[in-house]
Amino acid sequence: MSQTGQPADKTIGFVGLGNMGHPMASRLLAAGWRIVGFDLAGTEQRLPEGGTLAASVTGVAATAETVLLSLPDGAAVAVVAKEIVDSDEGRAAVVIDTSTIGIEAAREAAATLATANINYVDAPVSGGVSGAKTGSLAMMIATDAALFDRHRLMLSEIAKNCFHVGDAVGQGQAMKLLNNFLSGTAMTATAEAISFGIDQGLDMTVMLDVLNVSSGQNTATSDKFLRRVLTGTYDAGFATRMISKDVKLYEQCVADSGATSVVGAVVSELLNRADAALPGSDFTRIYEFVRASRRGR
Repeated sequence: MSQTGQPADKTIGFVGLGNMGHPMASRLLAAGWRIVGFDLAGTEQRLPEGGTLAASVTGVAATAETVLLSLPDGAAVAVVAKEIVDSDEGRAAVVIDTSTIGIEAAREAAATLATANINYVDAPVSGGVSGAKTGSLAMMIATDAALFDRHRLMLSEIAKNCFHVGDAVGQGQAMKLLNNFLSGTAMTATAEAISFGIDQGLDMTVMLDVLNVSSGQNTATSDKFLRRVLTGTYDAGFATRMISKDVKLYEQCVADSGATSVVGAVVSELLNRADAALPGSDFTRIYEFVRASRRGR
């Protein structure tokens, strides 16, 4: 590894080329990195143009010293970590995990990789598909400060806002989960507030104009409702099942710390119901679910 924030040969492994992984890998390719990618759902279809196809996770680990992960959950990360460790010709020395998997799953992945002297960097991202495409993501990185510094330049191509939140694995996950808990809470609370206003004859556009210069302003009023709900597009690029998963993970992590998640329990239950009622939906459709639920529909 060079000291300039990128591998000497500019080769990056990428495992997971879905909604988030594909645009992140594309940005690295456009910036001059060589991407060797694999996706269990179909690498050839998901690999960005210009990337190099790997036949397996072990193929990625055999080619690149630095491997990025963008996977749906802790179980998937655990499987990939084990495959990297078991690679007979592995070159991988650092695994940077951009997935949201929870504190315990991150620690378990780090422990697995440590058996092969591979560093695990806990680095979940926020900003959705649009942020991944534009490179405007926020990345919450927990690792040794020197390791963070060596990768800062490369990671800045993916995330405009790279934060070193701590040295301990799990601190990145904690930051991401509390962020998504607040995001999910803002979305559900705003859905109820806007529904109340409509019942009183208020116009949604007017309500958003007022809220966005008042103390009730939040990410739902300034972005999700303004750009996704008011327009009827419901296209934030983040699934209801994913926000439900993340808030459930938040609630679990709070419980694991010996505390009680009072607000989290309510929000988690509502999001779980919304996901069941609207399978496959974008999470901005929580507005439709909340509005209908208030009238018993």
